[in-house]
Amino acid sequence: MKDVNWDDLKLFHIVASEGGLAGAASQTGISAPTIGRRMLFLERTMGRTLFIRSQQGYRLAPDGLTLFEHVQSMRRTASDISQWHGDAFALPIVSVAGNIWIMGFIADHADALRGKGDEFRLCCKLFGANDDLTYRRGMVAIFDKPPERGNFATLKSVTVSYHAYRAEALPETSDTPWISIGTEVAVSDAETWVFRNRESLIHTWTNAPELLPKLIASGAGRGVLPSFIGDGLTGVVRDGEAIGELSHPHWLAVNDDDRHSPEMRTLIDRLAALLKRNEALFEGRLENAVRSKSSVIAFPRS
Repeated sequence: MKDVNWDDLKLFHIVASEGGLAGAASQTGISAPTIGRRMLFLERTMGRTLFIRSQQGYRLAPDGLTLFEHVQSMRRTASDISQWHGDAFALPIVSVAGNIWIMGFIADHADALRGKGDEFRLCCKLFGANDDLTYRRGMVAIFDKPPERGNFATLKSVTVSYHAYRAEALPETSDTPWISIGTEVAVSDAETWVFRNRESLIHTWTNAPELLPKLIASGAGRGVLPSFIGDGLTGVVRDGEAIGELSHPHWLAVNDDDRHSPEMRTLIDRLAALLKRNEALFEGRLENAVRSKSSVIAFPRS
C-alpha cells in the first residue's frame, strides 16, 4: 500500500462529516467531481471500501467508520501540536541573570524592565560568577567582571561598594565574631573575604548566602554585604569604612548575536537606565540609602 496523503484524509473527513460531495465542495471550494475522484483514489490506495454511495449521498462503510475515527484522532493530535507550538512562540522570552543580591534588586524593580504592553516575556534567573553565558541565548547577564572569552557585547555599569555590617545592638569591639559564607559555595571575592581575612574570628557560617543578612541582623556577628543590601537592613549598621578591595563595577553582558533584536535592545537599555538611576545606592552613599525588600527575602540558590 502506498503512503496515504494527509490532505486526502482531511478531505475524506469533510466528505464523511457533510454526508456527500456537494457539502464537501461548499466547505472546501473544490469541485464535486474532483472530490469524487480523490475519494476513489483514496479507496484504491488503501485497498478498502470507505463509502456506500447512493442518490442520497455518501454513507460510511464499516472500514470508512474505522478510518473516520482514526482521522478524528489525528486531527485532535494535530490541533494539540499547533496549540503547543503557538503557545511556545506567542511572545519571545528575554532573561536577566545575576547573583543573589543583584537579582533581589531586579525582582523589586521588575516593573521598570517590562510593562504591560511589551511584546516579550521576562525571566529572572540566578547566575553565578562561574556560569557560562556562551550558549545562553536571549539573556542579559550581570557580572562582577567582564567575560574573558566568547562572542559577547559588554557594557560597564554602576560601581558596587561593600561594607562589614553588624546588628545595631551588638557592641563594636575588636573581638566581635564574624559570619562567613561557607567555603564550599563561596566564589566571589566578597564571599571569600571573611574567610581569607578573619578566619580565626569566624563563629558562624552558612552555605546559603541569602541567610547572611538575617544572621547579621540577629546579632550572630559581623558579615560583609554589598552596600545596597546592608544599608537597607533594619536594625543593622555599618562596621567600619568601605572595603575598597572589593569594590567593582557591574558589567552587563549579552551574546553579540542577540543584542540587536528589539526585545533584547529594550531590556538592555532599561536595565542600564535602572542601575544608573540607583547609582548612589550601589556606591553606598548613605544619604541615598532606601530600605529594600530584597534584603530580607530569601532567594533559593541554584
